Amino acid sequence: MSAVEAYAHEPLSDSRPLIVHVIRQFLPNRGGLEDVVANLARQTVAHGYRVRVVTLDTLFTERQKILPHHERIENIEVVRIPWSGSPRYPIAPQVFRHLGDADLIHVHAIDFFFDALSWGRFLHRKPMVATTHGGFFHTSNYAAIKKVWFQTITRASAVGYDRIIGCSLSDFRQFSRIASSRSMVIENGADIGKFADSASRTPLRRIVTIGRFSVNKRLDNLLATVAALRERGGPAWHLDIIGVESDLSRRDLADHIERHDIEDAVTIHVSPANNLIRRIISQASIFASASAYEGFGLVALEAMSAGLLPVLNGNEAFRTLSERHNQLLLADFSDAASAAEAIEAAYDRLRSHGPQLRDQLMAETRAYSWEVVAERYLGVYRELLDA
Repeated sequence: MSAVEAYAHEPLSDSRPLIVHVIRQFLPNRGGLEDVVANLARQTVAHGYRVRVVTLDTLFTERQKILPHHERIENIEVVRIPWSGSPRYPIAPQVFRHLGDADLIHVHAIDFFFDALSWGRFLHRKPMVATTHGGFFHTSNYAAIKKVWFQTITRASAVGYDRIIGCSLSDFRQFSRIASSRSMVIENGADIGKFADSASRTPLRRIVTIGRFSVNKRLDNLLATVAALRERGGPAWHLDIIGVESDLSRRDLADHIERHDIEDAVTIHVSPANNLIRRIISQASIFASASAYEGFGLVALEAMSAGLLPVLNGNEAFRTLSERHNQLLLADFSDAASAAEAIEAAYDRLRSHGPQLRDQLMAETRAYSWEVVAERYLGVYRELLDA
């Protein structure tokens, strides 16, 4: 038995309940899903639980680099296991070695872990919760196959879960079709302290976008919009792209920028630390996302907490968010000219109502704080553990 296995299964005198989160990518990777699990884990520890995160031992962007198989991050035990196959469906059967002492298992996203832990529930016999995080409908690729898989494999796997938690109303509606009595909604929390009140207090023609460099984020459309802004409003407009490489690289983005001849209008920041992100935000007034799909819209809430005014592509998650927060602007980023017009309108609103608008944006994010959202998850944990 390896050192990690021994650690995971050795008897512990600590009698606090152990929650085991299972997720394909975790820290040091950066992204919305990783942030959600990290914040929930921190809150769970603060409320008197022990927490283990079981995840894969490499990042999808650096498969050749093996991460430590065991470490402790902020009182969260992190166990990393080998895997094979595709990042779309990474196969990692060693997950079962790290569940023996769990009091409750919480699976994040719909992938191999969601299926395997359900089909193998007679081996571990633990209460299980799953959070959907958008399922696997982030893009329209292979749509027909995805629908068949959802109605067959996912439907069968859902039987093994005591609760299936949609992190958005869209997810809840989707999963209610296959697990109606066990589905519920707990919308994601936002780390509203991370960039709080950091946006420029003076309206600036500077835009920030934050997220993975992924095809579904449609950064190509956002760059076309910046080109349209420069044509309409001159050289003052600037975009800062902040994120981690995924199925697009820095080079891919640079090629798009070069094609639009806007090299002086865009800066790419790969995996910057949070203090650097705060500095970038401090020189900006607008947040923009051209994303074709979002599970919830977490990054827009973090932007609001900073005091940035979001201009968002009209996907389902962003439409739902804008119905609650009428300051947000929706645009069709597949039409660069109209998206540029929406961003200019956002800038004009900041010039005329900047301080009030900024205060309202920040105030409305308080309902999404992790202190509030984690309590709802803890209520589910307590219910299942008591049962």
